[in-house]
Amino acid sequence: MSGSSEQAGSLWNFTFGVRIIPDILDRAKWRNTLMWHPHPRITVGVEYNPLADDVHPLANLMVLQETSDRPAVMLGTSSDRIGTPDGQAYFLTVAKDIERWVGLPVAPYAGVSYGTYDDELTAVGGLNVRLNKNLSAMAIFDGHEIHPTLSWAQDNWSIGLILAFGEKLGMNATWRF
Repeated sequence: MSGSSEQAGSLWNFTFGVRIIPDILDRAKWRNTLMWHPHPRITVGVEYNPLADDVHPLANLMVLQETSDRPAVMLGTSSDRIGTPDGQAYFLTVAKDIERWVGLPVAPYAGVSYGTYDDELTAVGGLNVRLNKNLSAMAIFDGHEIHPTLSWAQDNWSIGLILAFGEKLGMNATWRF
């Protein structure tokens, strides 16, 4: 997870995403997102979970852009973590591609998230590993569980797998337009 914006300088101003995880809470079984990128450092949108008739605002602000020596700092909001039936989360994270320092194509992130479902502040984090130009693996810690992912990105789309709670296999796809 590098702090640089993929949309910077491109024609793609919207991103539609869908995630499906069978055999999980209704809110998390089928998630749709629509994001607008009015500026390379700002993203706003909406999340709709039709099986639970659940709608949440989405927003991200890149407070500081990543440089060769400094991590990116991001502030945002989304629905609460995968394992909750409802709630909103508010987070602050830092992310840095550290390949130049460790010689491996990795980018860790860490931060804090406040979730309204549990009414608690938790540590969050993860590690993105670029396996090649298009393929990456990521471990996401949401403050309670680790969710490994594998993603293929090309041009204006991506597809991926997620192993929610280490046992429930799901898929996701995004399309930038």
